[in-house]
Amino acid sequence: MQFKSYWHDTAPSFAGAATGPVEGRYDVAVIGGGFTGLAAARHLAKAGAKVVVLEANSVGSGASGRNGGHLNNGLAHSFLAAKAQLGAERAVALYRAFDDSVDTIERIVAEEGIDCDFRRSGKLKLASKPAHFDQIARNYEAVHREVDSDTELLDATDLKREIGSAAFHGAMLSKKSAMMHMGRFVSGIAGAAAKHGATIFENAPVTGLTSLAGEHQLKTPRGSVTAGNVLLATGAYTSSPFGYFRRRIVPVGSFIIATRPLSEAEIAATVPGNRTYVTSMNIGNYFRLSPDKRLIFGGRARFSATSDQRSDAKSGAILRASLARIFPHLAKIEIDYCWGGLVDMTKDRFPRAGYADGLWYAMGYSGHGAQMSTHLGIVMADAILGKADRNPVKGLAWPAVPGHFGKPWFLPIVGLYYKALDRFQ
Repeated sequence: MQFKSYWHDTAPSFAGAATGPVEGRYDVAVIGGGFTGLAAARHLAKAGAKVVVLEANSVGSGASGRNGGHLNNGLAHSFLAAKAQLGAERAVALYRAFDDSVDTIERIVAEEGIDCDFRRSGKLKLASKPAHFDQIARNYEAVHREVDSDTELLDATDLKREIGSAAFHGAMLSKKSAMMHMGRFVSGIAGAAAKHGATIFENAPVTGLTSLAGEHQLKTPRGSVTAGNVLLATGAYTSSPFGYFRRRIVPVGSFIIATRPLSEAEIAATVPGNRTYVTSMNIGNYFRLSPDKRLIFGGRARFSATSDQRSDAKSGAILRASLARIFPHLAKIEIDYCWGGLVDMTKDRFPRAGYADGLWYAMGYSGHGAQMSTHLGIVMADAILGKADRNPVKGLAWPAVPGHFGKPWFLPIVGLYYKALDRFQ
């Protein structure tokens, strides 16, 4: 078993990073070389802006290369809950923004000719308990009626054609959802940004920021740049110079295993529908097939803000036990990859984007960001360019998390709370 991201290990490396010292004056400096930052850089460069990307490690080294590979439309919350919290107009706009985000990725893949196995697979939200199916059914009725007719409610009998497990009691099918190879996409969009004129520095963490008279100086160990505008796109990997945002983002570990490639018979017995799958538990699981037919199986596993080999191994053992419960016939299957990464959670699990503390920003995707990050990167690039404002979360209040200053000491308590909810709800 390899303790590395399957997406990193099976994708070509980005070869277009700038060499030499970090220097120069730019119209826009983008901090973070994941989906948000690279999509914004490509869009800005195509519009004629002089743009630089400062990435602390290598492009896609954070959440963009460490996720489950899902591009799911719709909301992570129930639509009914989002309406109650945000109001109907905002909830509908945000739901449609997630739809648009999948369209955005599909368009970029086509425009740039990125070979990343993009496919409209559909997503199944699986009911882990009978009561959960009742909740999913109520949510489906509102979604189907008000915002997304490309949905279907499946009962337990219908579900037999989709998944080889007796663990679920029905599901909601969201037909617009998709999947892709995350590593190939991040390498492809980085190459596209560089092709259109963006300068991308890897291994250039921002260690200091000074702002004066509309100009920003960003310091790295390799030198510094100045820029008229700065877009912060660092999510759960936001560093200490950006305390305003660190107090509002809770980094939470998300962990994933990937099996050996499955045979056709094993696929037919496991996920014959070949979709993206998400369970309804608070501490639940998500899974899909990879392009080379591995089952990629992930989940929160442990409430930790640490992702290293020791932590990933502990979480991998928990995931393997979950895999065996859902698919007993795969209980002893070989696991080829085990990895983890950090998810940028907000307190209410809605994303945030806008302008604050002198910076443009987009983050807080809360485990539902592989698609929305690319889209919001472009939305914020348009805002920087002075174009029409399409930000679906503009003006949404974003208070700091009480008692949080960067290190989420409270995660074990949160984990116990959600375990209790899963046990009794």
